[in-house]
Parts: sequence; C-alpha cells; structure tokens
Amino acid sequence: MKSMKSILAALLLAAGSAGAASAEQRLNGAGATFPFPIYSKWFDAYNKKTGVKINYQAIGSGGGIRQVTKKTVDFGASDGPMTDKQMYQIDGKIHHIPTVLGGVVPAFNLKDAEGNKVSDLKLTGKVLADIFLGKITNWDDPEIADLNPGVGLPGNPIIVIRRADGSGTTYAFTDYLSQVSKDWKKTVGRNTSVQWPVGLGGKGNPGVAALVVQTPNSIGYLEAIYAIQNDLPYASMKNKAGEFVKASIASVNAAAAGSANSMPKDFRVSIADADGRGAYPISTYTWLLVYEKNRDGKGELIRNFLEWMVEDGQALAPELGYSQLPGPVRAMVKETIKKVK
Repeated sequence: MKSMKSILAALLLAAGSAGAASAEQRLNGAGATFPFPIYSKWFDAYNKKTGVKINYQAIGSGGGIRQVTKKTVDFGASDGPMTDKQMYQIDGKIHHIPTVLGGVVPAFNLKDAEGNKVSDLKLTGKVLADIFLGKITNWDDPEIADLNPGVGLPGNPIIVIRRADGSGTTYAFTDYLSQVSKDWKKTVGRNTSVQWPVGLGGKGNPGVAALVVQTPNSIGYLEAIYAIQNDLPYASMKNKAGEFVKASIASVNAAAAGSANSMPKDFRVSIADADGRGAYPISTYTWLLVYEKNRDGKGELIRNFLEWMVEDGQALAPELGYSQLPGPVRAMVKETIKKVK
C-alpha cells in the first residue's frame, strides 16, 4: 500500500511539475492596436518555432500602459512613449523596445460632386489640423480645393472620425499636428488621449476604420495597414521638403533615417515631420514595454522572444506594410535586450 501511495504521489508531483512548466511557457501582453497585425504574425510564428504561447490583447496603447503599471501583464505595447511621470509610477525599471515602424494615414470616404469615388487627396499639416479642430467644415473649402484642383470636391460637411480610447496612434497623430500647427499645439496638444474639439469616436484602429467605411464624407486617422485592409483611400501629406508623399515602407524608412544614428538610449523618440526628401511626415516607431526585472521566471522567455524579434522577426514586417528597424537601432536594441532579467 505504501508503495502504491508513493507511486501516486510521484505521479501527482510529476503532473504538477508538468503543469508548472507549461505555465512558464506563456506570456501575456496588452496594448497598441497599431502593430497588432505584425504582432499576431510574430506570436504565431514564434509559437510554432518554440512552443511558447504569447497571448496579446489589442486594447490600445493607453490600456497597455495601465496594465504594465498595474503589473497585470508580462509586457505592454504602445505607439506613444511613456512619460517620465508614468514611468516613475512603476515599481522597477521599464524598457521601451522598438519593434517596427509605420505610418498614420488620413483615410477618407468621399465621392466627388458627380458621385464618383475620390481615390486620392493632397493635404498639408495645417489643413489636416484645421479639419480636426473643426475650423474647416466642408469638403469644398478653398484650402482643400486649392490643394486638389480638378477633383470636383462636394460641398458636403466633413465628418471627423477619431479614437475614443487611449491610443498610441492618437499620440503619433497629435504629435505631428502639434509640430505643424500652433493652434493645435495650444488648444489640444499631444497625448494618447486628448480633448477632441469635434468628431465621432471609434475604439481601436479597427473601430475607426469601420466608422470611416460606414460614414460617407468622413475622414479618420489610422495605421496604414488598416486602411489597406479596409480598401480605404488615404491622403498624400506634404512633408518638410515640400513633397506630397503617401505612407509606404520606403517613405517611413526615409522618415526614420535621419534619427537612426542619434537614437536616445531609452528609444523614446519622435520622427514626426522628419527632414529629408521622400519622408512621410506622420511616421512613428512602436514599442514593447518590458520590465527589466521579471517575476516567475518570465525574464528568459521575454528575452528569448525579443532576440528572435530583432533578428528573424524583422523579415516578416514588410509583407504586412511595416518598416523594419534601421540597422543602428537594431544594434542598440540587442544591447538593451541583454538587460532583461
């Protein structure tokens, strides 16, 4: 009998150990919707390669920062860097790990005065700011019409669509508008959440995309891949060099090029309204928010994933419309990953 009890105890101990090992092979994260398509691709590919399951909830950058602060996740994600104040609220050090780059685009749903779908528009930062400030209210406003001769813009009211939740996409968008419009900087400013003067709110990039699709005469800001996936046209934006540029891998790369060799050690950088020919002006990095000291043995799991991300994972980015990390930045990231314990 004692022998049977010993055997059963050994089996239960082994089962418990197996369950613990299984639990250790899981990571939970939450945050930005901007990089969700590439993160989904990465987490699936990494699971097939290693067996590690990474559960990620795309709840918006604001939610990701809150969850990291509360320590209810193993990592967060944001398209807007945390502020010093936010970082001070965390017990322990947090690292911003840049993962990919992308462009935020003004996507629209518009027909011209004859009822034909408008497939392209040209906009400047000032005009875009005035639309979202509610100063430009109709599509045939002279400031839009002068940039788009021959389009036959209708006189319909502009329906502004913006985010309802805390969002790194909002941070990137308002960061840009703050740099090109004094009125925007003074009255609204830059943040993951702002007091919007006008507009209908959608949750996440998917929510904004759905509202623009459903709402004639609307314009909203999205990560470019969401506009592409929903067959929404998006505007060409005038950059500092005076060129009208559409968001693309090449134009986002051009926006990142100028700061690649002068990246701050904490990676909290803005590349909005970047100098240089061919640069798309509403470009941004996106970051994973990673604890330096991790609990329950998660540090090794996170570090191993990050090492895979910065090497093998980068090759998967272009097929989903994201730009890879510049070489000098990638080298810096590798050194920072070593600090994750």
